[in-house]
Amino acid sequence: MERRIFHGKIKPVDIAQALLGEFNQGNLKAQSLGQSDKMIVQVGTHPGAMSGGQTAMTVTIQKHEDGIMVELGQQAWLGVAASLGMSALAALRNPFSLLGRLDDIAQDIENLQLSEKIWQVIDQSARSTGASTELSNRLKRLTCDYCGVANPVGEPSCGACGAPLGKSQPRTCRNCGYVARPGDKRCENCKQDL
Repeated sequence: MERRIFHGKIKPVDIAQALLGEFNQGNLKAQSLGQSDKMIVQVGTHPGAMSGGQTAMTVTIQKHEDGIMVELGQQAWLGVAASLGMSALAALRNPFSLLGRLDDIAQDIENLQLSEKIWQVIDQSARSTGASTELSNRLKRLTCDYCGVANPVGEPSCGACGAPLGKSQPRTCRNCGYVARPGDKRCENCKQDL
């Protein structure tokens, strides 16, 4: 399962609508489930598709503290593998039969690239709303415990009063690199102990 967090003013419905608009056509079918804070989009091969094998993928989009978190499930590729196997068997029996299966082979190759296409649509939709995978403004600065002035993360001392900022610095998860808030015991991204 692959996961990305986008920071900014973006809602799960923004990504869900972009995925529906892109993948609910041709040989693919898309549908969404859920409400505004958590949505699931299922992208799969249309049941009556004329070419290619069956495949499906689930995208989970949920509201996060500074934006949204998107998780891409594992692609069901058994139908695509079966279709490619049929093409290979047909080619062994009669090499000229490949000409009749070119549409199936092209569709199967396109279906194998489904996860990359989904991430492209998600990235493009996030960029159009101004969101990105960069740290949010809240995580880029920290407040001095003594005078309350905001300072950039990583500064050793407060720019206003000179107080040390060591205890205020955020920690990152050793497993995935996600920035944790002070006091967090578990990583919000990978659920490992900090």
